[in-house]
Amino acid sequence: MLIRIFPENPNPDYVRRVTFVLEQGGIVIYPTDTIYAMGCDIGAAKTIERIARFKGLNPGNPDMSMIFESMSQLSEYTIIHDNNLFRLLKRNLPGPFTFIVPANNKIPAMFKHRKKTLGIRIPDNRVTLAIVRDLGRPLMTTSIHEDDEIIEYITDPELIHEKYNDFADLVVDGGYGRNEPSTVVDCTGPEPVILRQGTGILEL
Repeated sequence: MLIRIFPENPNPDYVRRVTFVLEQGGIVIYPTDTIYAMGCDIGAAKTIERIARFKGLNPGNPDMSMIFESMSQLSEYTIIHDNNLFRLLKRNLPGPFTFIVPANNKIPAMFKHRKKTLGIRIPDNRVTLAIVRDLGRPLMTTSIHEDDEIIEYITDPELIHEKYNDFADLVVDGGYGRNEPSTVVDCTGPEPVILRQGTGILEL
């Protein structure tokens, strides 16, 4: 299924249709402020495992991030006691960044005692934020970007739908995406370290 949601003013009824799919354990592909991503409800352990296997990741500890809709929601799942780190996140979010931060024990059960850090995103995209806000929980997320292939289906939602229709339950058409991923910043040490330079220019 392909559903069009205009980023300027996301239709609440359409957003609710997306979150209904997520609540049923479905897989949704959606726009971000960088490239399109696929994800699911953080409580859908079997769906997380399915996405991980599809992406070739370790299903027991998949390298996936979580999308939040606010700093307040982010604080429920992470450990950010350092004021400098908090200010760094506030300066750069929402934005095209994935920050790796210490996780607390509220992350999904399949990660407990196995994952002490978490990649977090608050994308500057009204559609994605509206979905997470309506869901009331973060999204487990991974990009559909392929590092060695910058090709059209990454950015065109109709081509994305054609490619992933048999795997994803719903594709959100939020307009053309970018073909460059987020900037990844490791914040688990004494100083932030850029692991991958992407779209975002970090403001220290």
